[in-house]
Amino acid sequence: RTAAHLTARHARARLPSEVPAAVRALAEAVERGGQGAARVPAPGDEPGDHAARALDHAVRHATETLNDADPLGVIESEDRLGRPAALRVRARRATRNVVLSGTSWRYGLRLALCIGIAQALVSLIDVPRSYWVALTVTFVLKPDFGSVFSRAVLRALGTAAGLVVAAAVLAEVPHGWWDVPVMMLLAPLIPALTTRGYGYQTAAITPVILLLSDILNQQGLGLVVPRLVDSLIGCAIALVAGYLLWPESWGTRIGDRLADAVADTAGYVECAFGATAGPAARARLRRRLYRDLSVIRSEFQRALTEPPPTGTRATAWWPLVVAVERILDATTAARVRIRHGAEPPAPDEVAEVASELRELATGLRASATLEEVRSHFTVGPKESVLEPLRQEVAAARAIATPQP
Repeated sequence: RTAAHLTARHARARLPSEVPAAVRALAEAVERGGQGAARVPAPGDEPGDHAARALDHAVRHATETLNDADPLGVIESEDRLGRPAALRVRARRATRNVVLSGTSWRYGLRLALCIGIAQALVSLIDVPRSYWVALTVTFVLKPDFGSVFSRAVLRALGTAAGLVVAAAVLAEVPHGWWDVPVMMLLAPLIPALTTRGYGYQTAAITPVILLLSDILNQQGLGLVVPRLVDSLIGCAIALVAGYLLWPESWGTRIGDRLADAVADTAGYVECAFGATAGPAARARLRRRLYRDLSVIRSEFQRALTEPPPTGTRATAWWPLVVAVERILDATTAARVRIRHGAEPPAPDEVAEVASELRELATGLRASATLEEVRSHFTVGPKESVLEPLRQEVAAARAIATPQP
């Protein structure tokens, strides 16, 4: 369905009103949890345009699939509406992912090392609330695609800012019922500031946690300095033992990974329009490329928050990631158009597009900075099915060209 939509978009096909109505009916049926049949588009006349025909066939197939009780006999393991699979299936997948994932094992080693250092340190020095050190390490090293460096710095700054607010409240607000309106003012700041960034979130949570602790312990301003010291110790441990000692965490290979994706896209172009590869092989390669680009996008998003030069380099190359995704979309759209009646491209056209992509990949690997890799297509008429693809490749290579 996505491929057909890309085809219609690239071809700027005008669609009959029945198609959008059928898509809305599909959405309503999915919203109902699959209860009740979706409306199949009225047969009407077969669309004359190959792009519109591809989208019409895709919508009909999606409707029939949703109306079928179990089209593939896989409801036990995969819900076609996106609902969670059975618990045993999810447990098996999670176990397989953890056991076979090198990233998970490396993260576990980093976290174990940092927690071990934190526990050893608090056993040697007098820390009033030693568990805060381990908690800080865990929060900073949480397993997502963010930068450990940025989280450590932002958590230290956010904790310091939050403690200033907490100190003012502890010094001026007496214990008792006054705690209720203060909490009613501070608690809503947590969801409001969380969307602003990790530092803002930490600054909002810190005074709430400290005031709740004071209600139980009645220590007042005596909580402020230990909380600051524990947070700074935890951030320092995470920054040194969980970040600087692991070069892969700050020396990311974003350039090599992007170059590999461009080279694989060149292979997909040859596979999509070649006579030797079948539909199954093309589908497998397309799905793998989309998965790889999703991983690369996540890696770039993490690298954007790293300190220079990694963050600066990722910022410069981010538009090229989007351009490669558009190239893959244009290739898929061209393949669908051919399947629904468009004239296949000449082998020379395909070879030239693939060559331009491989030259771009070579340029990305050859230097840490973007090099001039302008494109000059010489083969193929303007009405060719590959014309949108050539435009996307030219745009990608223009992005990779330094501006004067």
